[in-house]
Amino acid sequence: QVQLVESGGGSAQPGGSLRLSCAASGRSLNDYDMGWFRQAPGKEREFVAAIRRSGGHTYYSDSVKDRFTVSRENAKRTVALQMSSLKPEDTAVYFCAAGTPILSTVRQARGYFHWGQGTQVTVSS
Repeated sequence: QVQLVESGGGSAQPGGSLRLSCAASGRSLNDYDMGWFRQAPGKEREFVAAIRRSGGHTYYSDSVKDRFTVSRENAKRTVALQMSSLKPEDTAVYFCAAGTPILSTVRQARGYFHWGQGTQVTVSS
């Protein structure tokens, strides 16, 4: 079992940057692939980014590719999501998740079985 806590959310202007962190406790983070998802009001939870347990492979949704970067430091039990060139449509609650998804589920919530409580990101002028 692993417990996840997100931090770093807040408000930013369009074009700005924010860095989200996900701190893990309990079982080793080395045992899990990690994902970031987000959910805007009235919308379904959507995939944002993922990183394999070794850090060797990363995945991004088309909407954030080239703007967001996912990284991890297993020794520090943290996963980060660096968000740049933020847009109002990035406004959502962001969740980190741990799991062992296969390639077909790495972009799907059902590939992950441990979730944090989420952190709010608001992008507006």
